Amino acid sequence: MIETGRVCVKIAGSESGKYCVVVEQIDENFVLVDGEVKRGRCNIKHLELLPFKLDISKNDTTDKILAKMLEANIIQELPKKKEKKEAEKKEAKPKKEPKKQRATKAKSAKAKSTKGKK
Repeated sequence: MIETGRVCVKIAGSESGKYCVVVEQIDENFVLVDGEVKRGRCNIKHLELLPFKLDISKNDTTDKILAKMLEANIIQELPKKKEKKEAEKKEAKPKKEPKKQRATKAKSAKAKSTKGKK
């Protein structure tokens, strides 16, 4: 059994290599994790347990858990929030100008040829 507060590293999935903390044991195969990863259920086989343990409770928010991880020097800096990342992307992208519509030669030639034929 894995105890609450155990620090882990995810070793599988899109969040592999990121640090997390066990918030709750769900059953024999799954735990609830939070930290640099999105709070959610994780298979124990996808975690590498570290010898660190933090004093947290199930009701702690992600911000509190990250602050405790930062205080214990498990992580070096707080991860950027999703809203900030999206704002940075919007600032970096130049605005595209709308494309101008051009009349094609085929359409104008077809229109001329149908006018003369009756």
